[in-house]
Amino acid sequence: MRAVVQRVSRARVASEGKDLGKIGAGLVVLVGVVRGDTLEESRRLAARIAQFRIFADERGRMNRSLHEGALAALVVSQFTLAVDDRSPGQRGRRPSFDAAAPPAEAEPLYQGFVAALRELGVPTHTGRFGAHMELELVNDGPVTFVLEERSSPSS
Repeated sequence: MRAVVQRVSRARVASEGKDLGKIGAGLVVLVGVVRGDTLEESRRLAARIAQFRIFADERGRMNRSLHEGALAALVVSQFTLAVDDRSPGQRGRRPSFDAAAPPAEAEPLYQGFVAALRELGVPTHTGRFGAHMELELVNDGPVTFVLEERSSPSS
């Protein structure tokens, strides 16, 4: 499972002209599910993100987590995080998404990730799985991290 984590001062996600989720300060988490990912991996990734110390303390150092700042998360599914742009046989510059889990496999893991964040006490808002969405955010810093949770090495 892959995630792009962005520290934001505010963010919102909409689909078909309707707001789906909105937060003030916190994290936007773009989540991509890769074939073979497990619910346990999604839960571990949620725990890592909930405890990720990327918010400023009183001395301005990245030393606080979502919990310590009483901040929220906006989680949006993004299958394009499973891109493989180095696949043998790829012609031109078209990316391959063969590594992306099919929706029937990916959605329960995405929902498990969201549920795990909520169980950890993180106020969590979401987009709509599989929908075309518009995401607006103000990246604070900018601070952006790419995280991956895998039980076994990627092949």
